[in-house]
Amino acid sequence: MEVRYYFQIKNEIQHYILLSELQEKKSFSNSLVITIDTEHTYCNGQRVKVRKKGDNAMQLQGKIALVPGASRAIGRRIARKLAREGVNLILPTFDWPESVMEMEQEFKGLDIDVLILPIDLREQSQVQKMVAAIKERFGALHILINNIERGGMPIIHGSYDHALNHEQWDLEINTTLKAKWLLFHHCLPLMKQSGSGSIVNISSISALTGRSGPAALLFNDAYSAANRAISSFTETWAREAAPEIRVNELMLGLIEDRHGEKTRGWSVMKDEEQQSLLTHTLLQRTGTAEEVATAILFLARDADFMTGTVLRMDGGFCLGGEQVPDIPEGILTRERC
Repeated sequence: MEVRYYFQIKNEIQHYILLSELQEKKSFSNSLVITIDTEHTYCNGQRVKVRKKGDNAMQLQGKIALVPGASRAIGRRIARKLAREGVNLILPTFDWPESVMEMEQEFKGLDIDVLILPIDLREQSQVQKMVAAIKERFGALHILINNIERGGMPIIHGSYDHALNHEQWDLEINTTLKAKWLLFHHCLPLMKQSGSGSIVNISSISALTGRSGPAALLFNDAYSAANRAISSFTETWAREAAPEIRVNELMLGLIEDRHGEKTRGWSVMKDEEQQSLLTHTLLQRTGTAEEVATAILFLARDADFMTGTVLRMDGGFCLGGEQVPDIPEGILTRERC
């Protein structure tokens, strides 16, 4: 039993407590007795850990994480980084069969428990069945990486008016927005029962840029609108999930495997269109899946006093396009001459 700011008794939060508040012997409901000697803390006779205020690293060894999208580059790097921390994984799959086979081969050989499920996360009944399977297999869920989206790049798909795009709008909204809501809504009860945990919503700077500027080639209207709504989810869910579960958002700019050099959209751009996107990015490059995974690990494990926060990781794209000029001489100096 790990005690983190509060004690959990029979899946309910009974008492909020910090180490400084513990006395030599303190009793609570449900016959919970806390005792302290000079070196250790005990709960009903069993030695337990008590976190001090300011101890800000969530212990990941043996935790349970749900990571959609692990058949693709960013989700794969996130799952891989969590696996290295000893986290047991649930990896839902839907399309990209060749990538799914590679993913299965990689993770089934690791020294962790991995559950791989074919599932359409846009369907409520399937999400409910998945959560039931997680509860039966693991009995808990501590981390949800809400990494599911679908966006049709205008440079590839063209207008929504094209006959081939008649389902594209709904696909972008249902995958990018509805599926995230279904995952949160149906996972939250199990996560709260499991004690402290973390949810990270992954979104896009299309929420801020829309289909405008150099990024208009990449960000479609429905995809942009869906990502704008994710930040509202993040704030509402942070209120709903507290205090046990932290909810934060990682808003991504141009990443190699997601709107960057390793995508079809990038490959069909003209050189000047590619350069325009890089010039608009202050750091003059796209990001990597590994950098995304590192930021996710920070939000899931280390950001213990952050919730309802949007962390933007875009290399300065949203600040680009504007120069900082030299300060003008001004007129006062000339008037005094």
